[in-house]
Amino acid sequence: MFEQFQQIISNLTALGTRRLAILAAVGVFVVVGVATAAFYLNRPAFEPIYIGLEPDDVTRMGMALADAGIEYDVNTDGTSILVPAGKTSRARMILAEKGLPNSSGTGYELFDNLGSLGLTAFMQEVTRVRALEGEIARSIQTIRGVKGARVHIVLADRGNFRFTEQTPTASVVVRYEGAHAEASALAIRHLVAAAVPGLQAENVTVLDASGRLLAAGDDPLNNTATSNLGIKATVENEVADSVYKALAPYLGNMNFRVSVQADINTDQKQIEETIFDPDSRVERSVQVVRSEDASAQQSGSTPATVEQNLPDQTTGDGSGPSSSERSERREETTNYELNTKRIATISNGYSVNRLSIAVVVNQDRIAEVLGGNADAAQVEAKLAEIRQLAIAAAGVSDERGDLVQVTAVEFMEGVDGVPLSEPGMLDLVREHLGTVINALSFVAATLLIVFLGLRPLVRALSGDGNTATEGAVGDGELGDLPALDDGTLGDSMAASDDGMNLPGLPELPSLPSIGVNASADPSELLAKMRPSPEERLTMIVDLDEERAAAILRRWVRQEAA
Repeated sequence: MFEQFQQIISNLTALGTRRLAILAAVGVFVVVGVATAAFYLNRPAFEPIYIGLEPDDVTRMGMALADAGIEYDVNTDGTSILVPAGKTSRARMILAEKGLPNSSGTGYELFDNLGSLGLTAFMQEVTRVRALEGEIARSIQTIRGVKGARVHIVLADRGNFRFTEQTPTASVVVRYEGAHAEASALAIRHLVAAAVPGLQAENVTVLDASGRLLAAGDDPLNNTATSNLGIKATVENEVADSVYKALAPYLGNMNFRVSVQADINTDQKQIEETIFDPDSRVERSVQVVRSEDASAQQSGSTPATVEQNLPDQTTGDGSGPSSSERSERREETTNYELNTKRIATISNGYSVNRLSIAVVVNQDRIAEVLGGNADAAQVEAKLAEIRQLAIAAAGVSDERGDLVQVTAVEFMEGVDGVPLSEPGMLDLVREHLGTVINALSFVAATLLIVFLGLRPLVRALSGDGNTATEGAVGDGELGDLPALDDGTLGDSMAASDDGMNLPGLPELPSLPSIGVNASADPSELLAKMRPSPEERLTMIVDLDEERAAAILRRWVRQEAA
């Protein structure tokens, strides 16, 4: 390792000061270029300052930014405006100074620029309606998922010759971003109805930007069927949540499912009862009635009998029978005042008639809890334990006839029985597409710097090396040239190594190395690797004809001597 390091140091030292400076400059240039390309490629050129804008706002904001000398861009759908990175704060300040964006700014500020001189009652009424529409639209846009809204209000026109009074109506067009359009449509209806005097919620119509009707007609919140369904769903969800809270720490959220069906009675009841308290009586009045009756009756005629026809019979004195009657009655009435209680009970709530609960448990989880050698009896005992927990959590009553069923089955992979799909190649490409694009851009920038900047510098460096070798040959480095195969020429070349002084002779390229055995004869290797004399002379002539002619004349003179 140390030898390799020394070899590198020696090679760099042999290049000379000029070549080392050029190589250092090339290295610094490449590093700076690559770092600059990486910085600008990974940095967003433009940053959004406002999103979800109206086309009118985008136009006015673009004109304001252009007047301020700030470059801007608009996204593909024309709802967002972007400025160069680092200028977002200045752009927002400039737009805020000009009151932009102001598409939703058509509220009560309309009266700020409205003069009272020459203003008719009709213009005042129209301006008031416009201001009311703008304020309601602003409030609607604060709802989550609503990106834009337009409100149209028709107020009641009072007339002296109308039999019936007109009712106000309203329509709202909403631009949504999300899947909760129907849920917020009911809230928008009540918001508009509460903001306009005399407007009922059933007279408000809500549509989305695609023309789909979201809410119209009667208010579903006042519908009895809707209210009953809402109560039923609320009870079922509460019972299911209670069972989930009881079983989740024991089985895990993904190892069981709970389904609840509730029979709800929502009939209205009115009960009236009156209660008398006999222990709290108070004597109020006493009434006593007494009556006596006496009667006597006697008959004065003799009754006709058989004795009147008998001879020598003395008759009576002729007086008739008599009777007498005497009666006495006493009646006493006492009136008491009693405490009374009257109770009237009106029930608008609901009552649960019956609950049906089904709990499905993952069979693998039961086997994991019991162990691998669990039999059917142990499984049934564990299911019975789970059933008791569900009964206690749901508040099941046997008097109502509630039913709780717990079953262990084998679950499919995934949530709610939906098999999990493995991410494919396209999913991976879609997920890492941005990273791949940035990496390819970085590599392309690096290649451009290397091929357009480094290679020309290397060529220039090679040209300087040829000039430098011409000066080096003049200092006595001509002996580095390999000798010719001809013995005479080789001896002449060897003899001229010390005395020849030819400045500017270029250096010949080094011979390539080949893999040979260490025991091979060096002379044979040189013979195989050395170019022919003709090739050597051709190379010398191509490099410098005058110097080649001087060498040949030198050889001829040495041969003649």
